[in-house]
Amino acid sequence: MKTDFEIVVIGGGPAGTTAARFACIGGAEVLLVERRREFGVPTRCAEGVGETSLAEFLKPDPSLISRRLKGARLISPDGTAVELTVEGSGLILERKIFDRKLAELAGEAGTEIRLNSQVTSIERAGDHRWRTKISQNGTEKKVTSRIIIAADGVESRVGRWAGFKTALSLHNIESGLQYQIYDESVDQNFSELYFGEEVAPGGYLWCFPKGEGVGSVGVGLAADRLKGKTARSFLDDFLHEKFPNARIISMVAGGIPVSVTLKEIVGDGIMLVGDAARQVNPMTGAGILNGMIAGKLAGEVAASAIKQGDTSKERLQEYHKLWHQRVGKIHRAYYIIKEGVIKLSDDSLNRVAHLLSDLPPEKRTIKRVFFTALSRDPRLLLELRHIFGR
Repeated sequence: MKTDFEIVVIGGGPAGTTAARFACIGGAEVLLVERRREFGVPTRCAEGVGETSLAEFLKPDPSLISRRLKGARLISPDGTAVELTVEGSGLILERKIFDRKLAELAGEAGTEIRLNSQVTSIERAGDHRWRTKISQNGTEKKVTSRIIIAADGVESRVGRWAGFKTALSLHNIESGLQYQIYDESVDQNFSELYFGEEVAPGGYLWCFPKGEGVGSVGVGLAADRLKGKTARSFLDDFLHEKFPNARIISMVAGGIPVSVTLKEIVGDGIMLVGDAARQVNPMTGAGILNGMIAGKLAGEVAASAIKQGDTSKERLQEYHKLWHQRVGKIHRAYYIIKEGVIKLSDDSLNRVAHLLSDLPPEKRTIKRVFFTALSRDPRLLLELRHIFGR
């Protein structure tokens, strides 16, 4: 079995498989290590993406899609529903099939894939190389590489081992829990987001359709505002009220980073992507497409650095720069928006919903929602203008 590669990617989610794929396309020898036995299991998200953005990475084949959405509704604490005008088509993915497809694309590009393989440590091996220890079926193997791309999720042990400051405050991580339910009353045409202190303090609760009476119902709560309750108690209370006859099919839990991107996401011969780099949208908690964007950028830069024989931190900073040019700046704005929105009282959220409901449907855009909500704090609006230079 081959034990020397140019790039080792650790983690087989959308960020990792995309990084491996584009590194191979760039001419690098790549190993992808995934601790699970199969890709896409368990599914730790609501699976929503925009079709236009997804097209950059692959054609959205019908087999990858659970539902096409007609739109989204924001629901305030008093039950006021604001139906949004959203540009483009919204999709609910079938993540198990979707993640497997991304892995297939990485494999077709030339990536060697090892499933059911746990990375137990990384260490410097001399000559600007890394040694990665991998445990598989009780046997430990060592693999060397010029670059490691860490795509191992919000916990990112690899990032910590490499010396990155990955710790998050309770304020910047949400406690997430999601049920997949069966209930005939689940609206199969709209995603619904619920706000308020009683349903999701410091976050929101969602209901996304999955087809034929099935829905994903979950909650993301600010970890420092749980008031002695748990994410499960909030979610169970909502189900009892909204879907009293629902049957729970499955459950998954995890942490959701809602911070700005880490200050450092590259080092000598190492790069962080996706949740490991805190590249999740801090306002919505969405991370699939952002992880794929980061993975593509990291894979391309890593392959180019290998060709040039320079895998130093200075060379890999190109990835850091490209990320912030494309997404990081916007993420900073979303973080500011999040900070403003979570400070709104239920009364304020209700008033915002009433104002938006009075607008013509074509003017009920996501941008209008944010700026209407933040209009109560001019300082936040000034900071947003500063970020965008206007």
